[in-house]
Amino acid sequence: MVRRNITHVSDFILMGLTDSEEIRLVLCTLFLLIYLITVLGNVGMILIICLDSQLHTPMYFFLSHLSFLDLSYSSVITPKTLDNLLTSIKNISYTNCFTQMYCFVFLGATECFLLSSMAYDRCVAIRNPLHYPVVMSARRCCSLVFGSYLFGFTDSIVNVLCMNKLHFCDSNVIYHFFCDVPPVLALSCTDTRDIEITISIFAGSTLMVSLITISVSYVSILS
Repeated sequence: MVRRNITHVSDFILMGLTDSEEIRLVLCTLFLLIYLITVLGNVGMILIICLDSQLHTPMYFFLSHLSFLDLSYSSVITPKTLDNLLTSIKNISYTNCFTQMYCFVFLGATECFLLSSMAYDRCVAIRNPLHYPVVMSARRCCSLVFGSYLFGFTDSIVNVLCMNKLHFCDSNVIYHFFCDVPPVLALSCTDTRDIEITISIFAGSTLMVSLITISVSYVSILS
């Protein structure tokens, strides 16, 4: 039989950061200001790169995608967090919670691989400046960006398949300000040991590959 995600809860409750109304107002103002700066900065970066033909180079091509990921990454979490800080309604639907979690994993993993691609780009530019236009062709740049999104999507799919096996039948209170993997796993009334191991292996592999690639690239540059 196919195992399905059978749940007895229709929504979750995000406890947020604090219950103090004064602190919530201060945090809401601070987060809103940071979010607006993030949105304006990243949207401005993307528009400038798209409109200025002199910036149609590999480095700025990667920067535009990095800005897009940062913008999306912030937009997945911040609006709901601001809503929770402004109102007393802390509920989030089951579907929205898992959608937020999968998008968070997808964008985070994609950004790690994109940073690795950018480190490789800088390594080629500094070590082989004469061959740089040939090595970092438009096709290779697109392949690196596509590969980053593909690996990020793979990480997200692994989380989808793992989390789809969970049953929720007890508490629906998430002690966090967004739907992250660990606090959601803590609510499951089924054994999550194998799922935690699988998710940890993929998440650890993503971080290690990114860290090693970036480290090797910059060590090569310094040498």
